[in-house]
Amino acid sequence: MTITFVGGDNRSPFDQIKKTRPDGSEYWSARELAPVMGYSAWRNLEVPINRAISSAINQGIDVATNFAGSRKITATKPQEDYELSRFAAYLVAMNGDPNKPEVAGAQAYFAVRTREAEVAKPALDLSSLDSISAILDAGKAALNRAQAAERRALALEGPAAQAQTMREADGLRTISDLANDLKVHAQSNYPGVKVLRDDIFDLAGRCGLIIRGNTVRNNQPTAQAIEAGWVKPKDHEYQTKHHGVRATYYARLTPRGYARLWDAAIANLRTYGQVLAPRKEIA
Repeated sequence: MTITFVGGDNRSPFDQIKKTRPDGSEYWSARELAPVMGYSAWRNLEVPINRAISSAINQGIDVATNFAGSRKITATKPQEDYELSRFAAYLVAMNGDPNKPEVAGAQAYFAVRTREAEVAKPALDLSSLDSISAILDAGKAALNRAQAAERRALALEGPAAQAQTMREADGLRTISDLANDLKVHAQSNYPGVKVLRDDIFDLAGRCGLIIRGNTVRNNQPTAQAIEAGWVKPKDHEYQTKHHGVRATYYARLTPRGYARLWDAAIANLRTYGQVLAPRKEIA
C-alpha cells in the first residue's frame, strides 16, 4: 500500500502522525500507524501489537505506560486504540511482517529515533547543588546514565540488522542463526553466561519446534510447528558412506518461530541464568 501525504509536507510519514502530549511526551496512535506500516485492516496489526506487548513484558518494560489504551471516536462506535511510546512503536515495527516494505521503513525509522533519544545527554541542573562533592556525584550519575543509554541504543542495532537478514532470506532463519544472535546478546546482557548451541536445539525441542532424541528425525521440524507456522521445512540431500545419497529436511524458523524460541531463551536466562530451565520446571 502506498500512503500519499498532501500539503507539501516532506517529513517522514511517521513524523507526520506523531502526537505530543501537554507534558511534552510523544506517542503514535496505533490506528494511524496501521496504514503507514502497510496494514489495511486493524485486526492484522493486532498480531504484532500483541507480540510487542509480550516482548515488553519479558523485558520488564511498563506496558501500561508504553502501550496506553485509548478509544478512537468514530461516527458509528468507539474503536480500540493504543497510544504507543516511541519504544513501543519500535517493538510493534520489529514484530511486523518482514515482507512488507512499509514495515522495513518503520523498523528503520523507530530504530534511529529511539537511538537518538537514548544517546541524547540532558543538561545537568547544578543550581540546587551546594557542594563540589554533590556536583561530582551528579556528574558521575549522569555519565553512568549516558553510558547505560548508549549500551541500550547499540543493542537496538542488532534486532534491526536481524530483521534485514530475515527479509533477505524470505523471513526464514535457522536455529543456529538464533544461537549466534543469542550469544552476542548474552555477552552484553548476561556476562559470564554460556550459550551453548546444543542447549538452544534442546530448548527448540521443548518448545515443540523440532524433534530431539536418538532418532533419524533428530532436529527435523515437528508437524505441530509446521501447522502453527513456526517453521518451514527445507529439503536437504547428503551423501552417506554406505547408503549413498539420502534426503532429509531441517527446520527454518519463520519470524513467529524465531520469536517463540528467542522469548523462551530470554525468559530462562532471566529466571535461571541459563538457556534451559531445569527439567522439573517444564510442564
